[in-house]
Amino acid sequence: MSWIPFKIGQPKKQIVPKTVERDFEREYGKLQQLEEQTKRLQKDMKKSADADLAMSKSAVKISLDLLSNPLCEQDQDFLNMVTALDTAMKRMDAFNQEKVNQIQKTVIEPLKKFGSVFPSLNMAVKRREQALQDYRRLQAKVEKYEEKEKTGPVLAKLHQAREELRPVRDDFEAKNKQLLDEMPRFYSSRLDYFQPSFESLIRAQVVYYSEMHKIFGDLTQQLDQPGHSDEQRERENEAKLSELRALSIVADD
Repeated sequence: MSWIPFKIGQPKKQIVPKTVERDFEREYGKLQQLEEQTKRLQKDMKKSADADLAMSKSAVKISLDLLSNPLCEQDQDFLNMVTALDTAMKRMDAFNQEKVNQIQKTVIEPLKKFGSVFPSLNMAVKRREQALQDYRRLQAKVEKYEEKEKTGPVLAKLHQAREELRPVRDDFEAKNKQLLDEMPRFYSSRLDYFQPSFESLIRAQVVYYSEMHKIFGDLTQQLDQPGHSDEQRERENEAKLSELRALSIVADD
């Protein structure tokens, strides 16, 4: 296979220094990673909020199902216990809804808004790339005429090519400089942008779990039977289950 030193339409002159290209690729790579992380975090936060709501709604439904159990009509102690549970679950659900609303407003929505700027950034990079291709094409055209014998027609075409090149080169250099200046600033801005959101997330979680401690502490006081440990309750349940298994209608054949 023959070796072709320059691609067709590509200039021999290095029009963009390799260090500049490396700087550009590094800064843009960091922003591409940030975009992906922002999308993933927004998705995970939404899934977490939905799961939290589903959990508290399910807990309320369970307590309501227990209230409709016939035992509640026959046993006042059982009714009192389930009523206390239902009250606790509804309080939990209310605080959970408040927490999720806060997270939606102060974390998920800011993530969504932050992510919405990346399409414009990616478009600016594409415009820079297109300007670079135009710059290379016209630079190669200039070089082609520079290498020809300097006849009158060639000199005229060389002059025209240089005139075409000048605004294209200026356009690329302006786009390139703007991106190299602003991409690091955009990347650094993420800290100031997200810090209030994550502080709000932490506060929302602290408030919620503090309230849960109170709610379930109150519930424990209402439901605890003095002198009954978990082991004692387990033994009592096993004894009652053994009595049920002894009934002929559930006995093995």
